[in-house]
Amino acid sequence: MNPTALNHDELTALLAEQEPPCLSLYQPTSRRHPENQQDPIRYGNLLKSLEESLLKGYSAQDTATALIPFRELATDRDFWSHTTDGIAVLGAPGLFRVFQFHRPVDELTVVANSFHIKPLLRIIQSAGRYQVLSLNRREIRLFEGDRDHLEEIKLAEDVPATITQALGDEFTEPHQTVTSHGGTGMGSAMRHGHGGKQDELDIDEPRFFRAVDRAILAHHSRPTGLPLILAALGEYHTPFRQVSHNSLLLPKGIETDPTSLKLDDLRARAWAIVEPEYRERLAQMAGDFGAAKAKGLGTDDLASAVTAATQSRVASLLVEAERQIPGLLDPDTGRVKLHSLDDPQVDDLLDDLAELVLRRGGKVVTVPAADMPTDTGLAATFRF
Repeated sequence: MNPTALNHDELTALLAEQEPPCLSLYQPTSRRHPENQQDPIRYGNLLKSLEESLLKGYSAQDTATALIPFRELATDRDFWSHTTDGIAVLGAPGLFRVFQFHRPVDELTVVANSFHIKPLLRIIQSAGRYQVLSLNRREIRLFEGDRDHLEEIKLAEDVPATITQALGDEFTEPHQTVTSHGGTGMGSAMRHGHGGKQDELDIDEPRFFRAVDRAILAHHSRPTGLPLILAALGEYHTPFRQVSHNSLLLPKGIETDPTSLKLDDLRARAWAIVEPEYRERLAQMAGDFGAAKAKGLGTDDLASAVTAATQSRVASLLVEAERQIPGLLDPDTGRVKLHSLDDPQVDDLLDDLAELVLRRGGKVVTVPAADMPTDTGLAATFRF
């Protein structure tokens, strides 16, 4: 089983109305042996939990059918030999997705009429997420992360990874190559060539930077909306910014050869740039909510927020990442009923509210408890 890349298109697909039952399984995993030998065992225990929940509302045959792809994953030795820090396994009739994360997730199983997506929201719509563009004259790499984690992400198919891919036949220095060598950092490069090609490099450079900027903007920045940090030698920052049209490119970057940095050092330098903006953004969101609530255009009450969401009135919603409120939500009437998660139709009401707001065109941001402007787990700002 090859994991699916988590992006906004996948999130949209998961938000679409599904035929129940919708099964959601989240599990922390381990990268290292022998710790990762426990991962399949923990997964098996979570499958038992899913089965018990299903049997409370479905027949034994329907339960067995729903669990078929989950059980097939349990026996996939290659998958369990290459785990990272966490997984999400989501399944419904006609749909099955496996996501891997480079950050831990809390162990959780939910059987309901829709998928439990708040952990996914926390990963791709957290207020503190960012991307790092690692750039030199020859190649680019892209990373995505937050305060605690940073991981390299696969470039979209139409994004050039090297100067030769970007310029093709227009590349004026075909005889010079770069050889990568492993090291204590993310890699280092040694240049080999015949020299005397500085003029051609000066011609190639702006074309390369322009091609990279266009591709990153179209395939990564616009789809995610995440701030972008340039990590490159200081001499490359000005020429790259001169050709860039990416409004998400932050004015401050990391001025060093990024290949000389360990991944955690790159994360630390990136977070030092992002944190002030993150704090400012949180303060702005809290201030906007407070001002809206004072005018009757905001609420921290769950029932009121659900009613407004069913009327497509919620423009933005802050939800507490760690909070769960088990219950049933009727998206048509806005009726809310507190319940136990043991019921196979029950999910987290905050999760259901977030889904409803997203489906109605609103914006949702997951926020750590310490940064929430309310103590109810939510803060909704209305359009009218």
